[in-house]
Amino acid sequence: MLTEVMENYSLIKEFRKAGYYETAHQKQMFKDIKAAISSGRLVVLTGIVGCGKTVTLRRLQETLEKEGKILVSKSLSVDKNRATLATLISALFYDLSAEKDIKISTQGEKRERELRDLIKKGKKPVVLFVDEAHDLHSSTLTGLKRLIEVVEDGGGTLSVVLAGHPKLKNDLRRPTMEEIGYRATVFSLDSLIGSQREYIGWLLNACTGEDTQIFDLLEASAIDMLAMRLRTPLQIEQHLTLALEEAYQVGEKPVTAAIVESILSKDINELEPNLTRHGYNVKSLAEQFNTKPADIRSLFRGQLDPVRTRELQEQMLSAGLPL
Repeated sequence: MLTEVMENYSLIKEFRKAGYYETAHQKQMFKDIKAAISSGRLVVLTGIVGCGKTVTLRRLQETLEKEGKILVSKSLSVDKNRATLATLISALFYDLSAEKDIKISTQGEKRERELRDLIKKGKKPVVLFVDEAHDLHSSTLTGLKRLIEVVEDGGGTLSVVLAGHPKLKNDLRRPTMEEIGYRATVFSLDSLIGSQREYIGWLLNACTGEDTQIFDLLEASAIDMLAMRLRTPLQIEQHLTLALEEAYQVGEKPVTAAIVESILSKDINELEPNLTRHGYNVKSLAEQFNTKPADIRSLFRGQLDPVRTRELQEQMLSAGLPL
C-alpha cells in the first residue's frame, strides 16, 4: 500500500503484518494438532488458498520450538512436484544432525537405518513439516507413512505434518489411497466462515493507532459488503487495500459501500476461481476425471454439452469438489 494512503487512513502497518488471528474453533484445532504431533502421526492440514495455512504452520513451529519438547524439521523444497521421499529424508538429516558436513547415504536401507538411529539418539519426538503437500506424488505420501513406522519400530517417534489445498484431503479419500488416508489425522482450516466481520475489525484495529475509530475508515455498509462477499484473510486484506487506495484517489473518507462494490472482483466466486482455490486446475481435473482439458475449459465457460456437463458435475460432487 502506498505511504500516502496509509497516512491518510492512519494505518501504522500493512495488513499482511497485522499478526495472527484465530477463531475459537481454530484455537481448539491448534491444540488438537499439537496433541496429534506428540503421538507420532501423519497429520494433514488443509484449507483453500489464502486461508492462513502457512501462517498456522509457522506459529505451530514457533510454539513447538519454544516449548522444546519436540524437535522440529521443515522441508524447504520449493518444487513439491519433484520432491521425493529422499528429498524429505534429507530435510530431517539437515535439521536433526549436529554435524557440520552431513553425509547422507544414497542407499535407501543404510539411509533409513541412520535416520532411525539419529531420531532415537535425540530422545525426543520429531515432527517434519511439509507445506504445499498437495503437489506430492502418491508414492511419496506412501513412503512417508512407512517412514513413520520404521522410526517407531526403532524406538523413536516421528510425525509428519502435511499442509495443502482441500485437494489433498480429497485425494486421501480415494480408494487407491486407503493405506494412507485411513491412517491420517485430517484437520480442515475452514478460513473465516461466519467470522469475516470480526476479522475485519481485528485487522483494522491491529493496523491503526489507538485513537482511530474503525467507522472513521469504513462505513458500516462497506464492512458488511466485504464480510458478505469475501471468505479468506488474503481476500479481505487484498480488497481492503484496493478499497482504501480507490477511496484515496477520489477523496473519500470513510470508504463507502459504492467504492467497495467497484473494486470487488466480479467473478471471485465463479466455478474456475473457486476450484483453483481448492487446488484444482485444468490439468489436474482432466487427469482425475479422465477427460480432455478442452472439456474442462468448456465447462468453465459454460459451453460444454449439457449431458456431458451433468456427468462431470456428478463426478466432481462425488469426489468432494465444491460446485
